[in-house]
Amino acid sequence: MTERTRRDLCPGLLRPWIADDGALVRVRVPGGMLPVDALAGLVDVAERHGDGAVHLTSRANLQMRAIGHEDGCLSDDVVDAVMATGLMPSASHERVRNVMASPLTGRAGGRADLRPVVRELDALVCADPTLAALAGRFLFVLDDGRGDVAGRDLDLGLVAVGADAVQLRAGASGWGRVVPLADAATALASLAVRFVAAAGAQPTSPWHVDELPGGGAGLLDEAQDPRPETRVTSDPPPLGRIPQDDGRHAQHLAAPDGRLERRLLDEVRALGAPDVVVTPWRTLIVPDLENA
Repeated sequence: MTERTRRDLCPGLLRPWIADDGALVRVRVPGGMLPVDALAGLVDVAERHGDGAVHLTSRANLQMRAIGHEDGCLSDDVVDAVMATGLMPSASHERVRNVMASPLTGRAGGRADLRPVVRELDALVCADPTLAALAGRFLFVLDDGRGDVAGRDLDLGLVAVGADAVQLRAGASGWGRVVPLADAATALASLAVRFVAAAGAQPTSPWHVDELPGGGAGLLDEAQDPRPETRVTSDPPPLGRIPQDDGRHAQHLAAPDGRLERRLLDEVRALGAPDVVVTPWRTLIVPDLENA
């Protein structure tokens, strides 16, 4: 088993990373899904206290940089403003809510709608005190069968093999059983608990599934071969208008250099949708738009 020499230092709100230009705060957004009003709240914080931009990450999370601090501690104004967005449901688990999913799942293409799985998995992780011990780099990756995130490095995850079934994944090469879609979140949370039990919760504990003896295969009840349906890959969707399966459409917007500033936020708001999806390609998708 791999032994670390220190605890994971991946940043959050309550434990920021202190860089040369100030504190860096990372806000996890499971599945990349959040209300536009919450995103606007983060832009307000970035303008008042940071470098003026919310930065999109390759894990579809959000960061703010160059925030003032005192000996590594953020002011109450900053903490309260971020908490007020509603994007921080658990102070104890804020850094471990790393869930990446196909950004268009349930809206355009894919075999299954993974949005309920994302929400349930996040709730299960936050409700289990054991899982607060996960490293801030531990990542769940949920692919809806189109293959857009199936190739990403992961600790635990799944690929949809049909509208109502998924195959579980553990580590780079471990494939588990096929389970009903309705059981997927519980199955992944159980594997995460098993990982913590195997890894321990010490400063020297492994951060990732692949660092355990036997890797992902050793974590699974019974390792299996990947189903043929899991051998999928696809490129990110093109920028611009994307037709949705329900007859509406989504708008895929570029964020230059992964920076979301006031002007881009105003463009998002002008579209009139209540929600937005951050993608692993550091872009934004505004979904559920009515056709003119």
